[in-house]
Amino acid sequence: MQYLYMESPLGPLRIIASYKGIVSVEFVEKVHVSSLHPNEILLEAKKQLEEYFNKKRRRFDLPLDPEGTEFQRKVWKLLGEVPYGRVVTYTDIALRYGDRNAVRAIGAANGRNRIGIIIPCHRVIASDGSLSGYAAGVWRKEWLLTHERAINPPGKQMSLF
Repeated sequence: MQYLYMESPLGPLRIIASYKGIVSVEFVEKVHVSSLHPNEILLEAKKQLEEYFNKKRRRFDLPLDPEGTEFQRKVWKLLGEVPYGRVVTYTDIALRYGDRNAVRAIGAANGRNRIGIIIPCHRVIASDGSLSGYAAGVWRKEWLLTHERAINPPGKQMSLF
């Protein structure tokens, strides 16, 4: 595993990658020294995240190597299908998964997503429209949604999936 730190408008990020793909993108307290000679995957992830924060990228094109159960990986794949600037509910994801009763399990899988921003768990909200929990802080979730809506206003949103 290699890692790279970068600054973002929301605070420092640590990106971790295996030789197969991105394992983690998480907010940290401060920037530390990155791995010597970060691999191409890390360098590309940093570039694409910078483009995202500079409103020049709406979709990530990176190899991912998420660590999780088969169910979690299926949920994370569904999260990746939520269009930029759009929000869905946990129920929407459960219905898309094919099991309306899986809402709590969907929420738990969403909360275990370690590849934040790239796998856009911030685009999932509660059925009542509240932002609900976000491991990195609800204020960051709100910022990310506002950031995306500035480019893709609600009136111009694409279909749900």
